[in-house]
Amino acid sequence: MPAPDLVTAELTLTGRIMTASNATFLGSIGDVAVVYKPIAGESPLWDFPHGTLARREVAAYLVSQVFGWDIVPHTWLRNGPMGEGMVQLWQEQEPAQSAVNLVATDHVPETGWKHVLEGRDENGRMVALVHEDSPALRRMAVFDIVVNNADRKGDHILAMTDGHRHGVDHGLTFHRDHKLRTVLWGWLGDALTAEERDGIERVSEGLHGELGRNLADLLSTDEIALLAARCARLRLAGRFPAPSGEMPAVPWPLF
Repeated sequence: MPAPDLVTAELTLTGRIMTASNATFLGSIGDVAVVYKPIAGESPLWDFPHGTLARREVAAYLVSQVFGWDIVPHTWLRNGPMGEGMVQLWQEQEPAQSAVNLVATDHVPETGWKHVLEGRDENGRMVALVHEDSPALRRMAVFDIVVNNADRKGDHILAMTDGHRHGVDHGLTFHRDHKLRTVLWGWLGDALTAEERDGIERVSEGLHGELGRNLADLLSTDEIALLAARCARLRLAGRFPAPSGEMPAVPWPLF
């Protein structure tokens, strides 16, 4: 039996993710499990134009596709029970794995992990925020710099059984102002790899072709121009940047 048309076949709601700040539903299109975020359920924000988050999520997927690293699961716009919204293929993550964690400051792993920051937990104990030192997370950090991700929380990184890492929740991206807030600061100052530089080059070139044409339906002209500028700056610097500006360097909450 052929797969249902993911754009026109009926989208049936099966549940709601209550921890999300915007209306977020679990659903199915035939036998395909999806996440559905209707534009009508987006909460107003002071710094992002209202009603644009779903399109930013789709734009993030298109940029991810050009990077070629399979960071963002397949994401598209379509109508659903609450009107037009973003739909994304559901990803079943491995509950025993975690790419980002809080550990006691005297138990930070010596290898395989990057130390980001320290603080006190709700019980006053000193803890450290750490994340994996892996190629998959490095690529996600590069992606976040390029799309100007203002909300890379630990729970927005899905650890898959095969070791792959997906990134989700990209509504707060592509702002004209510097907005980078992320838990993935472990490579600050490190030189980019050849693979990472090649990915940035693919996005830069794509903005002059099909990627640019597709993004024109989702982002403003200024936002696309500044996306190109971020690619150019990162290619010229050749290394992971440090936090800058007045914005907090990490999102809150961290997870």
